[in-house]
Amino acid sequence: MTSLNGKVALVTGAASGIGKAIAEVYAERGAKVAIADIRQEAADAVAAQINAAGGTAMGVAMDVTDEASVDAGTDQVVAAFGRLDVLVSNAGVQIINPIDQFAYADWKKVMAIHLDGGFLTTRAALRHMYRKDEQGRSHGGIVIYMGSVHSHEASRLKAPYVAAKHGLLGLARTLAKEGAPHNVRSHVICPGFVRTPLVEKQIPEQAKELGISEDQVVSDVMLKDTVDGVFTTVEDIAQTALFLATFPSAALTGQSVVVSHGWFMQ
Repeated sequence: MTSLNGKVALVTGAASGIGKAIAEVYAERGAKVAIADIRQEAADAVAAQINAAGGTAMGVAMDVTDEASVDAGTDQVVAAFGRLDVLVSNAGVQIINPIDQFAYADWKKVMAIHLDGGFLTTRAALRHMYRKDEQGRSHGGIVIYMGSVHSHEASRLKAPYVAAKHGLLGLARTLAKEGAPHNVRSHVICPGFVRTPLVEKQIPEQAKELGISEDQVVSDVMLKDTVDGVFTTVEDIAQTALFLATFPSAALTGQSVVVSHGWFMQ
């Protein structure tokens, strides 16, 4: 049930953090994996590591906010690997500020990477997943968005991030309905705080904005509402992405799966 033999996966923001962990797990389970990232050299380096470990991977330069870049990168993957079965729309960024001080340019940047990026990568992938064979059957596929606990509830200082992550729920649910006749399913993984470079950067920023210590940010903000005071790990998210990519039917589609040590329960 957890084999991805013969499948092709495209993971955005895969040169580090959560995306890299997902790409590595997919490759270990037999998928050919495209490491898409705005940093070509970093994407190539991760692909080289996977290939050296016995997997099959390629690096792809992709700016998820740029329509031409997304379309060209996706087509490059299909040209190299012959198909596209799984898209993981994972690229992300975080900027911390209260709403009244949030620069419009920063708002647009966060929204563009998370929400526009989700749309553009989905549209590019669907052009291949919707493609029909000689019997008129769609190729099909699975689209997984990287949401957040903030897809369901808000936190201070993160207005565009929260808005974008909420928006991914709507996009995934719409795709679940539109994609069903084409054998395409969609999901949103909603992690709690994962100690990636993105989260590490937030700790001193929130300490400054909130006037508390960095240790207090971790214990009293980030992990306060978990059941055990423990960070979610990249491995936790990668295993969830593997489960969703290998689930055998549309009994599970249009869902958000929260992986947060009980921070948010639905």
